[in-house]
Amino acid sequence: MRSTDNLPPSATPTLGPTTPRPSPETLGWALAITAVVVFSFSLPLTKIAVRTLDAMFVASGRAALAGIIAAALLFASRQPLPTPPQIKHLLGVIAGVVIGFPLLTSFALRHTPSSHGAIVLGPLPLATAGAAVIRAGERPSRLYWCSGIVGMAAVVAYALDNGGGSLHLADLLLALTVTSAAIGIAEGGLLARTMAGWKVMSWALVFALPITIPVSLLGLPDLFHASTDSVAAFALSALFPMYLAYLAWYSGIARLGIARAGQLQLLQPSLTLLWAWPLLGEQLTRTGILTTLVVLAAVAAGRRGGVRQAPIAQPVEDDR
Repeated sequence: MRSTDNLPPSATPTLGPTTPRPSPETLGWALAITAVVVFSFSLPLTKIAVRTLDAMFVASGRAALAGIIAAALLFASRQPLPTPPQIKHLLGVIAGVVIGFPLLTSFALRHTPSSHGAIVLGPLPLATAGAAVIRAGERPSRLYWCSGIVGMAAVVAYALDNGGGSLHLADLLLALTVTSAAIGIAEGGLLARTMAGWKVMSWALVFALPITIPVSLLGLPDLFHASTDSVAAFALSALFPMYLAYLAWYSGIARLGIARAGQLQLLQPSLTLLWAWPLLGEQLTRTGILTTLVVLAAVAAGRRGGVRQAPIAQPVEDDR
C-alpha cells in the first residue's frame, strides 16, 4: 500500500466532504442579527430591574459585573494591552455604550414603559449612520438616508401621539440615549477594523471598572432588599445585552461596516414590543404596531441602498 506520509498537505487525501465556510459578509449578518435579538431584551430587563433597584446602581452595576467577566476572559487568554490610538476609541465606547446608554435608559424607564422606549429609540440606525459618516468616512446611499428619515418620522409621530401631543422628560432622555449609543457604536466600529471584535467591548468594560465599581458599591446594599425578579433581570442584562451581545455586534460591524450593521437596529423596537408583552404585561397598541410596521418597511427599503466603505488603513485582526 502506498504511504501518504510524505505527501504535501494539499495532496493528502481527505476522509470525507469538507463543510464550506460562510463568507465574511454572511457571518457578519449572522453575528449582527444575533446581537440585535439579544439587545432587544435590554429594555424589558432594565424595566424589571429598576422596579426595586436604584437606576444608577443598575447602570453601573451591570457594567461592573460585565467588566469583571471581561477582565477574567482577557487575562485567561493573555491578551496584550491596547495601544494608545486604540485606547482613544475605547474612551468613546465607554462614554457611549458602557456608561451613557445604560445610565440614560435606566432613568428613562422609571417614567415610561419599555415598549414606548423601544420605539422612541427607533432613530438609532440613522444616528449611527451619521456617526459613521463623520467618524468612519462611510457614505450611505440616498435611498439609505430616505428610508432612515421615514423610519425616524414614524417614531417621532408615535412619541408625540403617545405623549398627548408633547415630548416628556423620558423622551428627552431617550433622545440623548440615541446620540450616546451612536457615538459608542461608531467608535467601536472603527476600533473593530484593527482589533478583534470580541476584544472591543471587553477592553472598554475593563477600562471603565475604575468608574463602575465605586459607583456600584454605593448602591450595593439595595441589592439585598430588592425583589428576586429585579436581581435576576439585573444579572441577565449584565451578561447578555451588556456583554455577550456586544461581542457579536462589533464582530459583525467589522465585516459589514458601521452603517450597514447599524440599520439592523431598526428591527429592535418590534422585538422589544414582543418581549414586553409576556415579560411586563405591556399591551400592544395599534399605534405601536403600525409604527413598527412602518419602521420594518424602512429597513427593507434601506437594505437596498448601498453604503460605500472607507478604505481600511491597517489590517483587521483575526477574531480569535
